[in-house]
Amino acid sequence: MSDAQLGLVVATPIIVGFSIALYRMGVLQAYSTMIAVAASCIITAVLFFQQ
Repeated sequence: MSDAQLGLVVATPIIVGFSIALYRMGVLQAYSTMIAVAASCIITAVLFFQQ
């Protein structure tokens, strides 16, 4: 696993956790949270397999 792939594996759960925390605080709506989580997972998957 390269350094870039390791960075993606570490950063994605942080992004997902942050968006869930924002949803629980009432800053984001459920739809926005789902879009943020889905987008970060898709972007991570694409970048991870292109490395």
